[in-house]
Amino acid sequence: MAVEDLLSALALMLVLEGVMPAASPATFRQALAQAAEMDDRSLRAVGLVAMVAGVLLLYGVRG
Repeated sequence: MAVEDLLSALALMLVLEGVMPAASPATFRQALAQAAEMDDRSLRAVGLVAMVAGVLLLYGVRG
């Protein structure tokens, strides 16, 4: 079951990653340009916040 869960999570991640460029390519391109201009510290902070939010959500859902 663990492998199925991992593959399901990967598939869902790919779907979510594809929503923005499919729905609004121009906005996606602009967001990438803004991210490219961010300094490393800010980009790391955003990534860390996203990871912590994901872990907390997973913990809340899976208990």
